[in-house]
Amino acid sequence: MRTLIKLLAMIPFVGLLGGTFFANRVTPYLFGMPFLLGYCVIWVVITTILMMVIYKLDPKNKEGEAR
Repeated sequence: MRTLIKLLAMIPFVGLLGGTFFANRVTPYLFGMPFLLGYCVIWVVITTILMMVIYKLDPKNKEGEAR
């Protein structure tokens, strides 16, 4: 379980830092923004969702709910 949590936490890091080299262009526009800015905004949303999943999977958080 810990390995899964660590892998899920690494996905946004790789997506934002590794993917910007491939997404570094102006066109096409995403949501009226240049592609790179839209790419970063999408990764912020994906990061939020992944952190929510990690929070639910973490066994230390379930200890607090039992009280």
